[in-house]
Amino acid sequence: MNNLVRFFLIIALTSAVLLYSISRLNTSQGYSSGNTLTVFNWGDYIDPDLIKQFEKETGIKVIYETFDSNEAMLTKIEQGGTTYDIAIPSEYMIDKMKKENLLLPLDHSKLPNLKNIDDRFMDLPFDLKNKYSVPYFWGTVGIVYNSKMLHGKKITSWNDLWSPDLKNEILLTDGAREIMGMGLNSLGYSLNDTNKEHLLEAKAKLDQLTPNVKAIVGDEIKMLLANQEASIGIVWSGDASTIMSQNKNLDYVVPKEGSNLWFDNMVIPKTAKHIDAAHQFINFMLDPKVTAKNTEYVGYSTPNKAALKYMPKDVVNDERFYPAPELTKKLEVYKNLGKKNLAYYNELFLQFKMHRK
Repeated sequence: MNNLVRFFLIIALTSAVLLYSISRLNTSQGYSSGNTLTVFNWGDYIDPDLIKQFEKETGIKVIYETFDSNEAMLTKIEQGGTTYDIAIPSEYMIDKMKKENLLLPLDHSKLPNLKNIDDRFMDLPFDLKNKYSVPYFWGTVGIVYNSKMLHGKKITSWNDLWSPDLKNEILLTDGAREIMGMGLNSLGYSLNDTNKEHLLEAKAKLDQLTPNVKAIVGDEIKMLLANQEASIGIVWSGDASTIMSQNKNLDYVVPKEGSNLWFDNMVIPKTAKHIDAAHQFINFMLDPKVTAKNTEYVGYSTPNKAALKYMPKDVVNDERFYPAPELTKKLEVYKNLGKKNLAYYNELFLQFKMHRK
């Protein structure tokens, strides 16, 4: 055997031993290429300790990636570069993903903890019989206001925001559906309205709000409100909870005319490779104690009825974040309006933003 052949044999043998050692190491930790789970979620939207707990209990390695919008999530799943086993989109996006054949149906027999979900949050129009999705968190769009800066004045209605004494006091979140929806609701229309006359009427009313609008902003709205840079902000309920924890003068209200009721949901994309592990993860997250811990970390409202008994009473009895059924009936879930209608919403919202300049 010549030296060159011997050299390559040594290299091959060393590589084989190294690969075997790595494989044994992964196996000893409960991980292997067939024993992993790739989760695609919003940023800071799960207690990291729960991922470790799931890995320890199941021996399944979790690869965790995040996105910052439903649209970004959809694009990555459509491209198929990464085979995500779990994704957590919002309700209107689930409707879109169903129509594009991007979801796998769930095996409810593998989800015994599904019984813990409140019936109010099951079998909704965007996914009848929950064939493809399981509720993860829910919340509302509403108004955070600083009672001290408003000298004790309370906000109860969308229409309160048009008061002349609120000049340059309002921060709006940079979202077409949220702000156009506010305009529509203030006029008594549905936030899923596609009637062009109604939409133009809502846009005209928003234009009248312009003197009161200090800025239209993104995530920085939380910091600005907590630091009292403005007295009022239009935000999601979970963000409101975070902001209020930083400033005792802040309060949150869902306007009496109604607003958006949103859901983020666990789904299994069609490209998933580890379907059994995906069901294990979903069922784990539906465990009441796990849900309670996750809810405490994230700050949004849980649809898991069984988890409520493990949570502080002052949280679950707070109707700002767990509204009474009378108000819930006035809330609407965003519908998938289709590309044409959504483009028109975006166009009107852009015109409103330009009107401010």
